[in-house]
Amino acid sequence: MKNLFNLFDEADWKETENYPEGTKQKVLSEQNGIKIILLKLPKDFKMNAHSHMMVEQHFVVKGVYTSEGVTYSAGSYRLIDAHENHGPFESKEGALILVIWDPSQGTDNNS
Repeated sequence: MKNLFNLFDEADWKETENYPEGTKQKVLSEQNGIKIILLKLPKDFKMNAHSHMMVEQHFVVKGVYTSEGVTYSAGSYRLIDAHENHGPFESKEGALILVIWDPSQGTDNNS
C-alpha cells in the first residue's frame, strides 16, 4: 500500500479553491488525470450550479447534501456525466463526500 489515510482525522485537510469559505479537501490520490479527494462541506454550505470536463462521482460518507431537489445522505452514490450541469448544492449540517474526477470514464461507459 502506497499511502494510508484516516478519513476522519484532522490531518492533511486544506482549504479548497473555487468553493465557498470553510470547505476543505483531503487529496487521497492524483495520478493519470484521475483525482480522488475527500470534500468536507461546512454547515450552511451553498454552491451554485456548475459542470466539469470529466466524469465526477460522489459517495456521501457522512452527513447530507441536496442538489436539484434531491437529498443525498450517507451511503448515497452519484455519477455525474462530463459537461453535465449539476447543482446548486446545499448542506445545512455539513457533509463528508468522497469525490472522484475521472477523464477516462466516458458518458456512455456503464462500468
